[in-house]
Amino acid sequence: MIRQCAIIFGCLFAGELLVYLTGIKIPSSIIGMLLLTALLYFKVVKLRHVKAMSDLFIQNLAFFFIPPGVAIMLYFDVIRSQFLAIALSSVVSTLLVLTVTGWVYQKMKKNDD
Repeated sequence: MIRQCAIIFGCLFAGELLVYLTGIKIPSSIIGMLLLTALLYFKVVKLRHVKAMSDLFIQNLAFFFIPPGVAIMLYFDVIRSQFLAIALSSVVSTLLVLTVTGWVYQKMKKNDD
């Protein structure tokens, strides 16, 4: 379990370090997740090395939504004043993610055949 934590949090730390050193405007957690995905894809890290910890995180996923929920309550006045922009950007970004995900899936599916 310690090894699994070290791999997952090591990728998160590498993402933090990369953002700090380069100043890029991508969240470090996303970079860490992409790094872990690449390590799994290229079989540098085996799935069994992170599966149990990943399963634990997924089983307790609702717990991780508590801080954002509190933040929403604290900034409700700001959210209310910017509701139209937030709603519009949410719809557009959701459609964009669905489109890109479908496109990438189709491309990868063609490569498998």
